[in-house]
Amino acid sequence: MPRVIQCLDERAASLAETCDALNGSGFDPHDEDSLTHAALWLRRLGNDADFLGDILIDQLAQRHREDIADNAYSPQVIMLAPPNGTYFIRANIWPSAQEHMVRASGGDSFVLGLPHDHNFDFLTLGYFGPGYWSDYYEYDYGEVTGWRGEAVPSLRHIERSRLEQGKLMLYRAHIDVHAQYAADALSVSLNIMHTTGAQGWLDQYRFDLERREIGAIVSPGPSEAFLKLAVALGSGEALDLASRFARRHPSDRLRLAAWDALAARESDAAARDALWCEAEAAGSRLVAMEARARRGALIEV
Repeated sequence: MPRVIQCLDERAASLAETCDALNGSGFDPHDEDSLTHAALWLRRLGNDADFLGDILIDQLAQRHREDIADNAYSPQVIMLAPPNGTYFIRANIWPSAQEHMVRASGGDSFVLGLPHDHNFDFLTLGYFGPGYWSDYYEYDYGEVTGWRGEAVPSLRHIERSRLEQGKLMLYRAHIDVHAQYAADALSVSLNIMHTTGAQGWLDQYRFDLERREIGAIVSPGPSEAFLKLAVALGSGEALDLASRFARRHPSDRLRLAAWDALAARESDAAARDALWCEAEAAGSRLVAMEARARRGALIEV
């Protein structure tokens, strides 16, 4: 489960002070001194019980005129400090199951009941309310390729607990898996998120807990969407690029996206089957297993 960090400090810090402290040294969760430093400042920021409410009131007073670019994350998330080298800071709102927004939109809108890992490390602090519940699991990232239906024998349940107010934890990339459940009452958490240039190429998974399998990759990057759009528009250059990416790109996920884009152009089932047959032998375990599943789906149709 995420690592619980004991960091006792009663001093409060403003958001600006917290950013200044992190800007000076950055945030590297794999360096113990850097981790301790960031945890200390997140604790101090969390000790300021008024700062987040003040920000929200200010935004409401301005009618959100200036938040389109800086806070374009999701309705549940408030961007407090945009990416700055190795980190960014955000606040997450966790409604209870009785809130109108949950009853109207369903739990999927808030990633409730969706077992997943993360392709990044982050610190989290229970800031307000009783906190969301989680079933926590761990697994060995190195044992999986990432195709849907792949067995994850190392996946094991650790405990169920909640992020209560004042609790500080480190979620570890590609180790910690959790299925979140609604808080007992409206809650807020604060996060310091670690960022790296490689993060967009690292996979994040949804898990089928009953079968102990990979359910899906849930971290598609913009490159996949751009590639599929370019191929759909049909230029020769786009088709050539997709063909090269499908066969030789170092990212298996982008290779699969390229095959998907090429297959989507084929209206004939036999042509799609021939293409996926070629993909099976293209030298990627992930692509091969996904191609086999797509060929099976063509047979069923």
